[in-house]
Formats: sequence, structure tokens, C-alpha cells
Amino acid sequence: MTRQVTLFLTLSVLLLLTFVISLRYGTHTLTFEQMRLAMSPADSNHFALFEYRLPRTLLAMLVGAALALSGVLVQGIIRNPLASPDILGVNHAAGLVSAGALMLLPALPVLWLPPLAFTGGIGAFVLLRLMAGRSAPLRLALTGVALTAFYASLTDYLMLSHPMEINNALMWLTGSLWGRGWNFVEIVAPWLLILLPLSLWFCRDLDVLALGDDSASTLGIRVSRVQRLVLLLAVALAAVSVAACGPVGFIGLVAPHLTRKLAGGRHRALIPASLLVGALILLLADVLARTLNPPLELPAGVLTAVIGAPYFFWLLMRTR
Repeated sequence: MTRQVTLFLTLSVLLLLTFVISLRYGTHTLTFEQMRLAMSPADSNHFALFEYRLPRTLLAMLVGAALALSGVLVQGIIRNPLASPDILGVNHAAGLVSAGALMLLPALPVLWLPPLAFTGGIGAFVLLRLMAGRSAPLRLALTGVALTAFYASLTDYLMLSHPMEINNALMWLTGSLWGRGWNFVEIVAPWLLILLPLSLWFCRDLDVLALGDDSASTLGIRVSRVQRLVLLLAVALAAVSVAACGPVGFIGLVAPHLTRKLAGGRHRALIPASLLVGALILLLADVLARTLNPPLELPAGVLTAVIGAPYFFWLLMRTR
């Protein structure tokens, strides 16, 4: 218990420090005195701090936490170290549906993106299960990678066939937090504030499912029902995140594994710790994206892929 408390305090402090760094640094650096003065709407730095950096920082934390939790839930149900929403094609399918809606229905309100992305994510997961079934981890992962490439090719086709609407689609497909303001926070926050607590309800069920389906059934767990509900939660978390920021890759794979090494496998500690780790990873990636070569900005998804891709290959080697 003392170790877990220390872990949560350490992660919370690191996240708080990164939060402050995210508010301070960007195209130009704000001192603490300038940040204090920016509390006034008349100050020249007020807009940059409260209308640009603050909502972007909050959104990075929410989306990072949601993607990490989605990875925890998928891995808990499939009991597969290679399972995550982006590896299994869920994120790219949600991105395909979101980009398609933006290009084919440009007048569609942004509020419709989360449910549309959720529908795409569910469809992608159903297709994966039909094609791969209960396969070995390597085959499941490779099938997911192949489907991801298929969804990416469909997205590229849509973009090439609708060049006039390509800018709106690119806002999502780069996996970037650029230009995200309070309107995106208002769209994502209600979904996540409902879905995140719901996930904690299944901590005990996920711990029991780790023993195997037969053992879980013997202990009173309705395995099929729990699997369906938890996977719906996982896909919803990933889809809402993609609807806000595009397909930010590998957080759902990396964050759960890092957290298991720190907090162990019991989901009562694993889930909240993964939320902090996921939020920290994406927020750090976004800070680096803004500060490596200002005023130019890299998509945060590029930096998460730089970390996640080698980690994925290492896991593939371990599960051969």
C-alpha cells in the first residue's frame, strides 16, 4: 500500500510539473510573473495562456488518460500483451469515419463526431474478431496491423478524391492537438467524465477474468456480458479521443505496460495509475511538439509513435 501511495504521489507531482511547463512554454516562454499578470483579461498574454495553452493542456491530459485506460481494458479482456485500440485498428477506423464525415458532410456539427467515431471503432473491432477469432497474440496483432493499413488507405483515397475539404480532415488525422480550444474540451470532457468512472466498476471482474474464462465463470462472473460491456467502454474511450485529436498512436499499448511494471496487475491500482501515465505521456509529447523547433510544430502523434513503435516490436519478439 505504501508503495502504491508513493507511486500515485510521484505520478501526480510529475503530471503537475508537466502541466505548469505546458502552460509556460510554446512559441514564446512566459515567466511566472507574466502568467500571474495574464489572469487579467486586459493583459497581452491572457489569450495565449487561457484560450490556447490551458484548453490544449487539459485536452492532452484527458485524451492521454482515455487512451491509456482503453488499452488497459482491451488487454484485460483479451489477455493479450499486444492488444490496444491502435494496434487492433480501432483508432484508425474511428479516424476514417471522422475524416469521412468531415469531408463528405462538411456542414455536420462537431458534436456528431464522437458517436460516429464510436460506430467506426465498434465496426473495426467486430471485423477483427471475425477475421482473427481467438488467435495467438502474434496473429491477432498482425491482423490488426493489416486492417490498420487498409483503413489508412481508405482515408488516403477520401483525401485525394476530395481535395477541397482536405484541410479539415488533416486536423484530425495528424494526431495533433494544434488549434484545439475550449470547444473540444466541452465535447470530450462530458463523455470521459462518464466513461472513466464506469471503468472502475469492472476492476474486480477484470482481476477475476485474468484467471481464465472457466475460473471466472465458476466464481460467478458472467464472462460474455462483462467482455461486451468492457470492450464497449474501451472502444468508446478510444473513439472519443480520436474524434478530438485524431489517431494518436501507441499510448494505449505503452502506458498499460509501463504502469503494470510500476503498480502491478490488480486493476484497482492499475486503472488510476494508467490514467496518470497516459496523461503524462501525451502531455509531454505535446510539450515537445511545441518546443523542439518553434514556431514550427510537430504532431504529438509523431512523437508517441517514436516511443511506441520500438516498444511494439520488442513485444512482438517476446511473444513469438
